[in-house]
Amino acid sequence: MKKQVVLLAALLGGTLAGNAQKKEFDYKFYGQVRTDLFYNSRSNSETVDGLFYMYPLDKVEDPNGKDLNDNGNSDFYTLYTRLGVDVTGPMLGKAKTSAKVEVDFRGSGTTYSLFRIRHVYFNLDWGKSALLVGQTWHPLYGDVAPEILNLNMGAPYQPFSRAPQIRYRFTSENFRLTAAAIWQSQYLSVGPSSNEPGATATRKHQDFIKWSSIPEVYVGVDYKRPGLIAGAGVHVSSITPRTQSETGSGTYKVDERITGISGEAHVKYTRNNWLVAAKTVLGTNLTQASTVGGYGIRSIDPVTGEQEYAPLRTSTTWVNVAYGKTWRPALFFGYLKGLGATEEVPYGTLGTGTTLDQLFTGTAELTYNRPHWKFGAEYSVCNAWYGDEFDAKAKALSSHTVLNHRLVVTAIFQF
Repeated sequence: MKKQVVLLAALLGGTLAGNAQKKEFDYKFYGQVRTDLFYNSRSNSETVDGLFYMYPLDKVEDPNGKDLNDNGNSDFYTLYTRLGVDVTGPMLGKAKTSAKVEVDFRGSGTTYSLFRIRHVYFNLDWGKSALLVGQTWHPLYGDVAPEILNLNMGAPYQPFSRAPQIRYRFTSENFRLTAAAIWQSQYLSVGPSSNEPGATATRKHQDFIKWSSIPEVYVGVDYKRPGLIAGAGVHVSSITPRTQSETGSGTYKVDERITGISGEAHVKYTRNNWLVAAKTVLGTNLTQASTVGGYGIRSIDPVTGEQEYAPLRTSTTWVNVAYGKTWRPALFFGYLKGLGATEEVPYGTLGTGTTLDQLFTGTAELTYNRPHWKFGAEYSVCNAWYGDEFDAKAKALSSHTVLNHRLVVTAIFQF
């Protein structure tokens, strides 16, 4: 990783030096060196080898009745060290121009310590109107997110994704309208891993939105004033799980689609060292946003194997409270409830966490902040209720619980 940091710094430094004489351009180089040490009391649903933590896995008993997932684990990483550059450029007609390129060393999938694009976009600003084209935070993540040490930033209660998009914003006095068309890159929808009718094994892949040929759409409105932002938005996604169905009599071309409509509301208040923020989401099939959910199979054609689907609905709410500057204690609480499908799904479900009934996380942290430095420790407890019985719409009728305790210690040097 050290060689990669030096290489990227040299490339960016050379670029800046090479462009230093260009008129009407300004560059701001920034970054951070971040270290994370964590411990979990049991195995969990997670990515990045545990750095991006979600919730505890269900019990799996061996022949002696012992839980195979009842294992503590710990590790230390520097993968979220990052480098970036902000660029302001010359006017394009009446529009101010700017751009951002930001990378870290997260890699992709299970491949770590490689460059990964976080943000890469250009922005045209006409004052009241602005057009952004490129990759940045998904609008469901938005401008209101928990301020916590855990790298999941509140997932699965908080939608988490950076996505390619075309985003338009219109601002008038205290109100701002956002409309965006969104595609997928690093954060992907879940779909079937085979073309066999009734198969519920899953994979995450770009194929599902590519086959759909329809981007996600988000429309939202915010009320903003000094120290306050409050708003709401509606999100629509439509994916194609399969284009072919492989049955005993042959391979058939099929026309399948699953569409979900989600809504969210958010608020953030800051004043005199206080931060109070909250968000609630009623989500349908938001697996591309690091949340729990998916869809169920409600019918299968007996000849071609073509399937019809119904989205699973999930309700999530989180609250974050913090106080202070140098010493800053903070609390975070998140609650998730699985609401089942919109229709009966007798042939099974596909997605992430589809057997979860409820989820609750409580977090307490303390950070010490100085110019360019942050040191912190965070303890969280997560209780997951897994369904034992389900009704025809895949909603849990009874459940059992599993618990995880997590400790994170972080040091960050920002420049």
